Amino acid sequence: MLIRYLSQIGRYFLMWREIFSKQTKWSVMKGLILKEIDDLIIDSLGIVAFISFFVGGVVSIQTALNLTNPLIPKTLIGFATRESVILEFAPTFISVIMAGKMGSFITSSIGSMRVTEQIDALEVMGVNSLNYLVFPKLIAVLLYPFLIGISMFLGIIGGYIATVYGGFGTSPDFIEGVQINFIPFHIAYAFIKTFLFGILLASIPAFHGYYMKGGALEVGKASTVAFVWTSVTIIMINYILTQLLLT
Repeated sequence: MLIRYLSQIGRYFLMWREIFSKQTKWSVMKGLILKEIDDLIIDSLGIVAFISFFVGGVVSIQTALNLTNPLIPKTLIGFATRESVILEFAPTFISVIMAGKMGSFITSSIGSMRVTEQIDALEVMGVNSLNYLVFPKLIAVLLYPFLIGISMFLGIIGGYIATVYGGFGTSPDFIEGVQINFIPFHIAYAFIKTFLFGILLASIPAFHGYYMKGGALEVGKASTVAFVWTSVTIIMINYILTQLLLT
């Protein structure tokens, strides 16, 4: 079992070399990149906005409900919402969700091409199929931090609305809490994580879709395996980066 996993890891890194070995013509690649941006980034805006807004509200409400000591200032609600959303919720929690939404789409689309022998047809025509299929996705996820930036903004807005209109605190208190003790590096830390998570979201599902074997049933299994491994890798990388950058 261990040898099998080590073999897959080695093949994964070899895949990266093949992606950049023989480039597809830019006139073709440009259209592929724009399509992937639409499929992976634009189509994810709705679910990211919805989840971010309401989870930000939930974080603020739970914080407010735990402020039972009258000596604790209400500004802590805005502070806790900001820290939770920026440091962990937006970059990490949303990325795990995207591992299911975005990752499954990538694995199933490439896996379906493998099952229907379209990848073999590309190879016969002399096209570097890994570059043709995976490189546009890697370029598209460079915009993934933009998606997380929207998530951060809407998470804090959701917390503000839940706090003020739910009667848990006042608008000045929440805004002051959001501004108090702000550390600009936390934003950089969040986007560093986001960039790496985006690369994982594109490459790991693509790997499982490209190298899958079998028929239509195995496409679903490959999507499940890709989701699991992407989520596990994101959580591990998150722990390592937190140790390196925040301690």
